[in-house]
Amino acid sequence: MHNRGWRSVYCVTKRDAFRGTAPINLTDRLHQVLRWATGSVEIFFSRNNAILASTRMKFLQRVAYLNVGIYPFTSIFLVVYCFIPALSLFSGQFIVQTLNVTFLAYLLTITVTLYMLAVLEIEWSGIELEVIAGIEISFTLTSKSGGDDVDDEFADLYIVKWTSLMIPPITIMMVNLIAITVGVSRTIYSVIPQWSRLLGGVFFSFWVLTHLYPFAKGLMGRRGTTIVFIWSGLIAITMSLFWVAINPPADTNQIGGSFQFP
Repeated sequence: MHNRGWRSVYCVTKRDAFRGTAPINLTDRLHQVLRWATGSVEIFFSRNNAILASTRMKFLQRVAYLNVGIYPFTSIFLVVYCFIPALSLFSGQFIVQTLNVTFLAYLLTITVTLYMLAVLEIEWSGIELEVIAGIEISFTLTSKSGGDDVDDEFADLYIVKWTSLMIPPITIMMVNLIAITVGVSRTIYSVIPQWSRLLGGVFFSFWVLTHLYPFAKGLMGRRGTTIVFIWSGLIAITMSLFWVAINPPADTNQIGGSFQFP
């Protein structure tokens, strides 16, 4: 429609014109996002790509459609970003060699920009801050579950079925947990522990795990995430001790490294 030069108006009625149900549990949510991403990729590689649009489409419209078509490809860089902190802890080399003012200014600028975009989207959508804080949340449920949960209005929230889409985030969580424990173990067993270098490496891995906490919570449903972190911690400790045994710290250039005396 926009490609043919038509204009559109976003209409917000006082009374909702349409209402529907949304997936409430983790499995359905993952499959919904996959459908959205697949559709965006199909449009991007079709003749309806905004790059190939006619001159009737305005510049901002072209940018908006490109944003929708390109965003699934950003998942590649996101996965790499989530693994980099763990790789730095495994290798003993910090992600950033020197924490200078330029790097910190760049990091602060990106963080503030993302925060402002989030606030802008929230204000535009009309979502109340109480909802974001977890207060006065109302759920629109799909079909009810049977069995013992028939009287539980949040029964659908706890239904989690295995899907291959869970493999990447679970792998990222496990690798980062193991990397943190490896870094801590290497520092403890070092002749001269360098806790400041370890802190920098652990911070980024913890940052990744913090963002994956909602996924872990949705993965366990009503059982909570405690058991996930307990088992993950035990596996991480076992793997880290094995790693330190076969690859002990050797020099001071590594995170938590030690001096070698002649």
